[in-house]
Amino acid sequence: MYMCLGFFGIQFGWALQMGNMSAIYSRLGAKEDQIPLLWLAAPVTGLLVQPIVGYCSDKTWCSMGRRRPYFLGGAIFASFALLAMPHASAVWMAVIALWILDTSVNVSMEPFRAFVGDILPENQRKTGYAMQSVMIGAGAVIASFLPQILTSWGVSIEAPLGHIPNTIKYAFYIGAVVLLAAIVATIKTTPEYPPLDMEAFNEARKRKFDVKKALSDMWQAFITMPKTMCRLAVVQFFTWAAFMVMWVYFTVGIAHSVFNAVPGTPQYELAANWGSSCFGIYNGVAFLFSFLLLWLTTKFSAKIIHIICLIIGGIGLGSLGLTLFGVHFTKMGLILPMICVGIAWSSILSMPYALLSNALPAEKMGFYMGVFNFFIVIPQICVNLFFGPFMKHALGGSATAAVGVGGLSLLLAAVFMLFVQDNTQKAS
Repeated sequence: MYMCLGFFGIQFGWALQMGNMSAIYSRLGAKEDQIPLLWLAAPVTGLLVQPIVGYCSDKTWCSMGRRRPYFLGGAIFASFALLAMPHASAVWMAVIALWILDTSVNVSMEPFRAFVGDILPENQRKTGYAMQSVMIGAGAVIASFLPQILTSWGVSIEAPLGHIPNTIKYAFYIGAVVLLAAIVATIKTTPEYPPLDMEAFNEARKRKFDVKKALSDMWQAFITMPKTMCRLAVVQFFTWAAFMVMWVYFTVGIAHSVFNAVPGTPQYELAANWGSSCFGIYNGVAFLFSFLLLWLTTKFSAKIIHIICLIIGGIGLGSLGLTLFGVHFTKMGLILPMICVGIAWSSILSMPYALLSNALPAEKMGFYMGVFNFFIVIPQICVNLFFGPFMKHALGGSATAAVGVGGLSLLLAAVFMLFVQDNTQKAS
């Protein structure tokens, strides 16, 4: 459990971002079709940072270990960005804070994926990644409900257009403390094991770092990546495109279609709080379902579990597309789709990594985990660059209908999962 505790803090910060950034941009004056471009920080920094950090952490060993120095460095800067974000008074200021936040979180997050693979034997990794999903769910659900909780405690939700309300400010302050504390707790409680051949490892470290050779090694590893990883890449593309669409458009979509609200009004702040709470619902379901997932891994293969969960999530998210046909959702009617999304999310955070880790060579675990992130961030970049015009012209500007398109993408991911080879075994 302590090994995965850092992910509680990381996801706490991610959830605050996912649930609130679109609304923050809207408050600061951004138009809806501009918002996807303003989200580019997360996927671009993941694309650039994670493979490099993965490669470097594979080659690192010091008094803190291999992965833990990266945990700590990323956590410090991410906490700073969370403290700075609520003080943004213009869109460009929020964008800079988001770039710092996402870069720092990626520095911490990528080594955590390899951390589990380093420490646990193959037959326990599926359970280890499921436990990561438990921690991720716990952090995300608390962070997502935090603005609503602060509102119920009497913290003001009112702020003039161009300013951030106190509920969001205090939520981000709390997030900064939680993120740093959780990662420090993992560093303090979970030791890392040195390389098996420490003498050879030290000799390799003494050699002068050759950038050209490092890039060549990374390219060679990329073009020779295992077949299981190649097929999972397609699944990941459609999976993460779906979630990026949801993160970008859900809150602003329901503000218009369910609450009939515009930025700068108290009704819009209520809609933003409810949007964050809906994210809390799906993360809460993911958290609870993670415990069931721990049991399911003893009965079924990771492949079967993931296919079924993706189908459930696709149906739930896709139902929001019915707004194109005149179906209108109520505030409470959004709960069932979020339950379905939560089931899918729990599996997305664990089963692909269980399938992948058993197909990778141990000495390249960190690098390949970083490369695997390409297939998370590239679809997000595609959404950020191209989905805004598609939503505006093909969907009549309906952000809620755009979320429904994300559901179709999850169903496509389930179809492509059929072609992934499963090398995992049922946990004993």
